[in-house]
Amino acid sequence: MIKASSLTKYYGSFCAVKDLSFTIEQGHIYGFLGPNGAGKTTTMNMLTGNLAATSGSVVIAGADIFKNPEEAKRHIGYLPEHPPLYPEFTPYEYLCFVGEAKGLRGAKLQNEVNGALKETGLTDVSARLIKNLSKGYCQRVGIAQATIGSPDVIILDEPTVGLDPKQVIQVRELIKSLSKKGTVILSSHILSEVEELCDRIMIMTKGTLVASDTLERLQKQYADNNILTLTVKCGVERAGEILSFLRGNAEYKVSPGQKAGSDIVITCQKKKDPRESVFFAFAKAGIPIISMNYKIITLEDVFLKATENLPKDALPKDSTPSEEALDTFVPPIKEKKPKRLRKAEDDEDDGDDYRPLFG
Repeated sequence: MIKASSLTKYYGSFCAVKDLSFTIEQGHIYGFLGPNGAGKTTTMNMLTGNLAATSGSVVIAGADIFKNPEEAKRHIGYLPEHPPLYPEFTPYEYLCFVGEAKGLRGAKLQNEVNGALKETGLTDVSARLIKNLSKGYCQRVGIAQATIGSPDVIILDEPTVGLDPKQVIQVRELIKSLSKKGTVILSSHILSEVEELCDRIMIMTKGTLVASDTLERLQKQYADNNILTLTVKCGVERAGEILSFLRGNAEYKVSPGQKAGSDIVITCQKKKDPRESVFFAFAKAGIPIISMNYKIITLEDVFLKATENLPKDALPKDSTPSEEALDTFVPPIKEKKPKRLRKAEDDEDDGDDYRPLFG
């Protein structure tokens, strides 16, 4: 669906993204992670054609975003971190404007707009001015505009930032429904959100992609020793004797826990789940296990390890780009503010935030 090859972006002498290559497959929700300044937003802007690359290419459904932008952009819906909403429009007017900008007309335009309003829960506020909507509703309007034209890929940059807990839940459910129709790329600093929504994880740091896989595989890749804490009716020496009968007993290390005489900590030297073997070993010895706590590596653990253990020679350096790279630079197109579709009778907020919808 999307193939990025050797994407590189310089701002003057600073390298924001270095030699980035990856493939986005259809039908998944991708979580795009990285610390502040990692290059996530720069990468998203290049993927959507809003920012020219210093070098490299992005091919979307067979069309190069830099060489054939109109065709490539037909397959993309994009929600920037700060949605470019026009406060003097209503959601209906704004979505009509977006649809016309995407080449939709007549009945097809109306069907797309009405469908987006319904899908994002905006039907009841479709005639209100955007400037009078809550943050949550404005975010919905931003997501709705990204869905106009039924794109194959929807890219969302921090879609739940600044929302209250109820709004966050609603937007997450909306993202899940969007994923049933195509591919979603989601950038977020909320790791629990990515863990809940995404089935593919991509982690960037300092302009470099350091991890890309399913969460399960990344957990196995970055897992160290598995740690199992037990509360049992025996001491450390007896627990060691019980585990000595296990196959591969050299893999297990027993040490005292926080509570002397009751807690023991079992460290498994290999990346495997020791709970079943340990349970049956103590059951066979007739020693009751009062409690069992198994530490599983989380997305936060994966994130910290992936962004901290990057070799120094893999990081982008602050250096002047080559002449060849500069030759490929295409200056970005300046955004023009659209003409008003219809002038409001009164632009001041006097409490009357409704007006008839245009035909």
